[in-house]
Formats: sequence, C-alpha cells, structure tokens
Amino acid sequence: MNYTLKNFLNHLLIGNMSIDDSDDLIPVITTDPDEEMLPEDMPGELPILAVRNTVLFPGVVLPITVSRKKSVRLVRKAHKGDKIIGVVAQRNTNSDDPTAEDLYDIGTMAKILKMLVLPDGNTTIIIQGQSRFKIDEVTQEDPYLSAKVSYCKDTFPNKKSKEVKALVHSLKDAAAKMLKLNPEIPQEAQVALDNIDSPSFLTHFLSSNLNVDVAQKQKLLEVNDGVERGTQLLEIMLREIQLLELKQEIHTKVHTDIDQQQRDYFLRQQIKVLQDELGQEGPDQEIERFRERAMKKKWPEQIAKHFNKEIERLARLNPQAAEYPVAVNYLEFLLDLPWDETTKDNFNLKRTKKILDADHYGLEKVKERIIEYLAVLKLKKDMKAPILCLYGPPGVGKTSLGRSIATALGRKYVRMSLGGVRDEAEIRGHRRTYVGAMPGKIISQIKKVGSSNPVIILDEIDKLASDFRGDPSSALLEVLDPEQNHTFMDNYLDVEYDLSKVLFIATANSLDTIQPALRDRMEIIELTGYTLEEKTEIAKRHLVPKQVKEHGLEEEDVKMSKATIQKVIDDYTRESGVRSLERKIGQVIRNTAKQKAMEEEYTPSIKPEDVVKILGPETFDKEIYQDIDTAGVVTGLAWTSVGGDILFIESILSKGKGKLTLSGQLGDVMKESAMTAISYLKAHAELLEIDYRLFDQYDLHIHFPEGAVPKDGPSAGIAIFTSIASVFTQRKVKSRLAMTGEITLRGKVLPVGGIKEKILAAKRAGITDIILCQKNRKDISEIPEQYIKGLHIHYVDRVDEVVQIALLKQKVKHPLKLVVTENGRSED
Repeated sequence: MNYTLKNFLNHLLIGNMSIDDSDDLIPVITTDPDEEMLPEDMPGELPILAVRNTVLFPGVVLPITVSRKKSVRLVRKAHKGDKIIGVVAQRNTNSDDPTAEDLYDIGTMAKILKMLVLPDGNTTIIIQGQSRFKIDEVTQEDPYLSAKVSYCKDTFPNKKSKEVKALVHSLKDAAAKMLKLNPEIPQEAQVALDNIDSPSFLTHFLSSNLNVDVAQKQKLLEVNDGVERGTQLLEIMLREIQLLELKQEIHTKVHTDIDQQQRDYFLRQQIKVLQDELGQEGPDQEIERFRERAMKKKWPEQIAKHFNKEIERLARLNPQAAEYPVAVNYLEFLLDLPWDETTKDNFNLKRTKKILDADHYGLEKVKERIIEYLAVLKLKKDMKAPILCLYGPPGVGKTSLGRSIATALGRKYVRMSLGGVRDEAEIRGHRRTYVGAMPGKIISQIKKVGSSNPVIILDEIDKLASDFRGDPSSALLEVLDPEQNHTFMDNYLDVEYDLSKVLFIATANSLDTIQPALRDRMEIIELTGYTLEEKTEIAKRHLVPKQVKEHGLEEEDVKMSKATIQKVIDDYTRESGVRSLERKIGQVIRNTAKQKAMEEEYTPSIKPEDVVKILGPETFDKEIYQDIDTAGVVTGLAWTSVGGDILFIESILSKGKGKLTLSGQLGDVMKESAMTAISYLKAHAELLEIDYRLFDQYDLHIHFPEGAVPKDGPSAGIAIFTSIASVFTQRKVKSRLAMTGEITLRGKVLPVGGIKEKILAAKRAGITDIILCQKNRKDISEIPEQYIKGLHIHYVDRVDEVVQIALLKQKVKHPLKLVVTENGRSED
C-alpha cells in the first residue's frame, strides 16, 4: 500500500513503517548514525525476510507485523539466535509465497531490536537497517528463504566538501517545504530533520519516507554513489513538492467554492425567512404561482409543453443569476397573453350601420363597403378575408372609422401608429438573447387589451421607413396575410401565435410609398374629401359639441349658426378633411370661454361677422380666381396628399430668340408635359392661326406660382398647353374655368386620377366650368349629384376641343408684332 502524505510527514518526526503483507503499520523512533552500522562479524549467509510495499534503508528503524508461516519461523529462530536477518522487497507483491525470482537482488541487513506477540496472535518485530547487500545465491527455500550475500559499501565523499554541503542543504530545504505544505504536521518534525548530520543517513532517511512506489525506492537503495543517490532523491522530492502545491491549490479553490456555496445557501435561507415575515414571494412560491396560473390557461398543447420546459429551466436557475429575472419576465408574458380568450362578436349589421351613421356623416360608399365586409365575416365565421386599407387625405376620419367598427362589433380597440417606424424588431420583437429584449408591437398590444380578437388599426402604414435595422413593411407581410398569420412567430415569444382572429384595418394618406407586396395584401377603400355641405353637417353634429365640452362650456353657452360655420369653412380653411376646421372652431369657442371665465357680458350666439373679429381677416378668397384679364393664365386642378387643390399656370412672351424657361419647382413629369405641349403647338400652329416665325422671335417663360412648393404629375398637361396657346394667340381664357388631363404629342387627352378631390377643390374655389378627359366620365358618375351641383363639366378627347372651349374669340389690345426682313427672314 502507498503512504499518505500525512503518514509520510509524521515519519520525519517519529520514524518509518513497513509490512510484509497488508497489515497496518506501527510507528517507532529512528536512530541517526554517522555511517552504516555493520556488525563485527558480518555473516556471509542470511535468512531472507520478504516484505511488500516498502523498502528498508540502512539506519532506519521499522516495526513489522509478520503473519506468513515462513516469516514467523524465520523471525522466531533469528530472535533466539544472533537476531540478524536480511530484508528484501518483493518484485511481485501479489505472491503470498515468494521465491527467489519474486525478490529484488539488493536488500538491507537488519537487526531485530525487539519482538512482540500480540493478543490476536500476530508477531511484531522492530528492526533497524544495518548495511546493504546483494543476493549472490539462494541456499534454501524451506522452512524459510536463505541466501549467500555480498555487502555493498557507500562511496560518499567527505561530508565537508562544498558539493555535499550544497546537496544536504537542498535536501533539507525540500523536506522543510514538504513539511510546510502540510500545516497539520507539528513543528517538532523540522527540529528532528535539522538534527541529522550524516549525509548518508539523510539520504536513506528521506528515501525511506518518500511517498513513491516500491520500485523507485528500490532504485535509490541500489545506488552506491551517495551524491548520485542524493541527486536522484532531490529530483523526486521536487516533483513531489510540485504535486503537493498543486493539490493544495486545488484544495484551497474547492474549499473556497464550498464556503461560497454555504454562504449563499445561508443568505438565501435568511432571505426566505425575511420574505415569509414580510409576506413576500420567494423563488419557490413564485414558481408555484406560475404553475397554478398555467393550470387555468386555455392554450394549445404545444404552448403548454413549451411553458413547462421553461419553468423547469427556471427552477434550476440560481435566483441571483442574471438570467433569472429574464426567465421570470418571459414566463409572466406567456401567462399574460390571451391565447384563446376572445370577446363575443356582435354581428347585428343594422346596429352597426346606425353606429357608423351616427359617428360619420357622409362616406356612404365607404360605410357600405364596411357593412359588406362584416356581412361576409358573419356568414363565413372566420377572418380569412382581405385586410382593409382606408386610403385618403388627412382629417377625413380614417382612424375614427376603425374605432367605430370596433364599437359596433363589441371588440377591444387597439391603435398602432406606424409613422416613422424603421426597425423590424418593432413588428417582430427582439430575440431574448439580447439585453433589453422586448416583444413586437403586435403581440404587446394584444397582451395589453387581453383579447386575441381585437380590432387593430395600423395607422399611417404609408409612413413606414427602413434602414440597416431591417424593413418593417416586409415584416408586416406575414402579419397581414390571412394564409400566414395564424402561425405568426414573434422573435421574443419564440412560439407561434394565431393572429387570424384579429381584424386589421390599415390607414394611409398615399399608396405610392407602400411596398407593392404589402399593398397587394390589402383591399383599398378610398376616402375622398368632404364638400361644403358635408363639412357643415360634420361641424354641427360633432365638432362644435366636442369643442364646447373640451373647453369647459355648457351647450347653451355657445350657439353657432349654419352661416357662421360656412363662413369659417369658406374663408379660413382649405382642406379635404375637417382637422383644420376643428382647430378654427376651437379658436372661436375659446373666445367665449375667456369671456365667461372673466365674467364679462357675452352673447352665446356667434354670428358670421363675429368670426372676422375673432379669427382676423379672411385667410382665403375664392373671388380671386374670377378676375383674369391677361392672356396666358390658366387654372389647373391638382391632387395633393391633403386633397385636391387648384393650380395656376402663367405664361408670358418676351423679345428673344425662342428660348424656353420653366420655373416653380417642377418635377420631371411636369417638365416633360410642358415640352410635349409646346412641341405639339409648334407642329400645329396653323390650326390656331399662329405664325410659326413667332417662335423664333419671342422667348417663352412658363411659371407655376407658389414657387417654394414642389409640383409634379401629368394632370397639368392640357392646362400648360392652353396657357401657351393663350399667350401665343393673345386670347384670354374663359373665366371660372379649370381643367385637368394629360397630353400626348398626337394631341390626345388622357384621363387622370383624383377626380373627386379635384372637383371639390374647384367648387371651393368658385369654379363653374371644368374640362376633363372623356374617359373620366365614369369617375364623375360615382360622385353624388349634390357634389357637382352648379358645375358644368366638359368632356374632351383632343386638345383642339380644349382650345375651343377654353379660349375666348377676341384678342387682347396689344397683339404680338412680327418683324420681316427683305429676304423674308424675321428679325428682332
């Protein structure tokens, strides 16, 4: 058996031990001779005692317990005689009856100092090593081994030499370091080590107590040169020191970890006791609460499995770990989501129509389409239908329509503003591996309302942006596709969520900026601007009562007549919606609120003349569009993101060489329309009785007023042509006339869009005659009759017809002058 480190160091103080079989060792004190102790008469033949697991060195005292029969006979006979035996280590430790082949060749002659017979029948002897010998010949094997031997002598140089002194100091230092690495060994061991003066005995003593196997000890015993033996011994001791240091380091680290774990456990137990006293939940109670809530949830089986897996993971986490609060928040989010919790739909379509009519005046076509949409949902009993997209200028009621739909159906209402969203994670969420991860807006809003079938308004879907963080409009493709959204995957949620029960309604001011693939998934319902009559009714029914309430007044405090409201609409607003109108009405009502708060005398009834006093001079004047006495000025109709508007085109000629100038911040399309118009006019000048030589003698400048406002689009094609034709023929344009349409080089007039907005803009501006393309007749048929009452609409196919309708016959007083030289050329 191998010695433990403790036994080895103890032997430095109290001796060494050995056995001839597997019995325990008994320590005794060693001696310290100056040299190997040899008897006066060294016998040439010795009885051989085979020992296992140790090697006896000269000068070392060992207790040995013998139990094998041959060993007992040998010991008893030797003790009765000269007490001299030979001790040899076994090569084969497994042999219980060793022969000469099982023993090493080199052993140590020993003297039996004492023999004891123990109560259990075993015999123990205390022996002291005397001198090393070599087995020359085995003379007998029974009743015990005997062999002829020859003795070995150490060749140790003078112990006072520098080499020996350095070796001895190194050995003692190494032994002292080994003692220091085990603080359990008493300090007396170091004193005993310091008292050894003999270099030979020091090497034998330390070799005997090394914690190495028998083969290494036997190798040291067989070395005759004392310096070589000491050098080999030092190498072995240094390796042992390294091993001891490594063990101590490992022990220290493990001990520190165990102490930290015990400390953490103790602190957690204290926290648990304090939480119990304060009535707060600990980690175990929190996990148990999660399990109880999960038992009550109605969710799909795969979600239940995923939740159980996550909660088992949470139970294995240390509550102090950084991942613990992240896991807790995730589980709470799973439990808070309404997986199969819905509100009951109210598909009473007559009630729905009443609610829509009460909340929104006009928009008949839009409300009819919404009723049709809900009727299909009622019959199909599922939500696999195109997503509605309410498209139109600001302030026409797109968002409030969605709220009315939610109210009519009895569903929860959610509004998501997508304007300026440029991060894909806003839709799909962040992965939980990121710091500060959050779910996407869709899932967050569903959790907030607590229903899996709300009405979600995707407001300003045309204002989505994209950058290096992704494309949110692409992320919406899965959300708004009825064939995909039943398995929507949010990155934070990391499991599929069914969005097919959600009623999505998008709103947009412009379709051009919506991604084509996203636009294809939606059914576009266009909301056009309001007429004067509609705005008046909306103000009476909704805007005035709302502003009265918001300003802390009672209904009887403010009375606004129809004429007063129309005064505000005509002279202070110019828009398709009613947002600006609401602000102006609020400004008027604030004047009454101020008078009431200051306890001044005031009249509740607000008259049209009072509006001028409150709002100041009229902002817009429609009469300005009727007084056009100059040739070359034409009124066009344009569509903008805020609805329809009128557009002036002015042309003027000046002496020059036929140069063309365009101004007014025009886009490429409008510049091309101007080039097309003038090219057609030059090619067909004779039809308008224009001398072609005028084009070389005059410069043409076409200007679009309000130069700071960018303008583009094909709608002004015929208006530009009419303006150029008017200035070259010096024939004025018919009063109160506006036009819109695209022109080609063949003189064809092509249809354009936004007809209803343009018609409303023309009517607001006081226009009485409008020129449109023949193919736009179908757009006029969809406009209610009261919207076009008082308008005379001319339909044309070619620009020749436009000239006949738009230009007056008489010319202005100062016609153009053509200068002709003798050779027939024109000159300035």
